[in-house]
Amino acid sequence: MLRDYNQESKDTAGRKYGYDFDYDVLHPYMMRAFIPHFRPGTALELGSFEGRFTSRLLEHFAEITCVEASDEAAAVARVNLGAKVEIIEGLFEEVSLHRKYDNIILTHVLEHISDPVAVLRRINDEWLADSGRFFLVCPNANAPSRQIAVKMGIISHNTAVTPAEAAHGHHRTYTLDTLERDAVAAGLKVVHRSGIFFKALANFQWDRLLQTDIISKEYLEGCYQLGQQYPDLCASVFLMCERGSHP
Repeated sequence: MLRDYNQESKDTAGRKYGYDFDYDVLHPYMMRAFIPHFRPGTALELGSFEGRFTSRLLEHFAEITCVEASDEAAAVARVNLGAKVEIIEGLFEEVSLHRKYDNIILTHVLEHISDPVAVLRRINDEWLADSGRFFLVCPNANAPSRQIAVKMGIISHNTAVTPAEAAHGHHRTYTLDTLERDAVAAGLKVVHRSGIFFKALANFQWDRLLQTDIISKEYLEGCYQLGQQYPDLCASVFLMCERGSHP
């Protein structure tokens, strides 16, 4: 079945593709979680969308390559990033990169991929340098905001894929253990596992709150710190991997 990646990345009546919460809260805390593990050298971002997260990576890497399936999103990213970043349009399953990278970043993308283990295997076998690091982040099925939605009857179960998520190309909703299962099946070596940002409210609720003075910087910091203590209750689950061999 052919997919329309341009259409999948558009907002729908019931769900945005990207929320202010993602860009203004989750992205900075992702970077905070990544920075201690970065290797010097090159970076490959798989699924850069319009380059919002890529612009944060530019503060740490002089050489960045991005692969993006949506030609519309890639065009916006080129405008936003200019010549600083090489943007390649293509599918992870098909693209030929012919080199290895010291850092590979895949954030909120794996849940969109029909065969995640196959793509993770390409990362491990073809693209990740021998001493490189792979940064993998996915939305968490067990986030309290999602568990509350289940109790409210909005979602059938924690790992369900809602119609709105399916319209955005989601194939699954990961937990920390199922994400690690797929990484290990692809041959990757999981070195560090964590969560990013304790989250009890839905994204649209966060967007409304962020427009007020109810949420302070101290409260955001508290949510981040609590997420380090309870990774399974975070907005996203995070694995830092290194190159490994197939089981």
